[in-house]
Amino acid sequence: MSDDERVEAVKGLLSDYVRSPSLRHIRDMHSLDRLAKEIVRRVDRGNSIWRKWIGERDAFLRSTLFLWIPIEDVRDFLNGMPGPKLTKTDVAQRLQVFEQEAHEYAPPNPDLQVECLAMYAKEKAEGTEMAAIVALLRDYVEMFYVHASEAQREQEQQQREEARIAREQRLLSGADCPWTQMQGSKCKYCRVNGRTYRLSPTEDKKWSLCRVDSVSDDEGGGPPLGKYLRRDDATKALEKLAYQPEPRW
Repeated sequence: MSDDERVEAVKGLLSDYVRSPSLRHIRDMHSLDRLAKEIVRRVDRGNSIWRKWIGERDAFLRSTLFLWIPIEDVRDFLNGMPGPKLTKTDVAQRLQVFEQEAHEYAPPNPDLQVECLAMYAKEKAEGTEMAAIVALLRDYVEMFYVHASEAQREQEQQQREEARIAREQRLLSGADCPWTQMQGSKCKYCRVNGRTYRLSPTEDKKWSLCRVDSVSDDEGGGPPLGKYLRRDDATKALEKLAYQPEPRW
């Protein structure tokens, strides 16, 4: 592969990568690692044992990955590009290599297959050229994953909020519970052995631990029981403090 071809190959990969509508995806270290590996593979392609895959054939075939376009149609399009004649087996086996590489990072979603096949058949019947169909399907698949990722984040956020509310209700009910931050509060509360404790943030970015009678940031509470850098340190201290005799305040 000449220097010019190497530059164009890298430019093509970077161009495809930044087309993603999701900044979260672009900045994701896992995705960047995948891109880096693909750049190395593309640059080293000149030493490949796959002799028929010259020019842009590899790049085009890879762009059809997990789009479920019929192999025969892909083969016919590739044979219209410069290079030796490809058979169906050539295309299927080369595509299988790409699939095996990609499975580690993004296994295909079978839910997309029916929709992709329907979109392909419609565009083909209307006379849309192959490259345009592939771009259309790729955009559709990418947006599907973006929306799926957003839906998953919303679901996880909802689950975290539901868990927070459950902890808050448990705390207010008088039951023992782990550290809980009431909505709108700057402090954290927990109850161990029927005793309520509060962690209050300090000016030196630590946590001050004290015993309280109620869940209220305004309550003075008992004398400080310790100052901790992390919440886990306070939790460890309470494993003993919560079961020791308390002084009368």
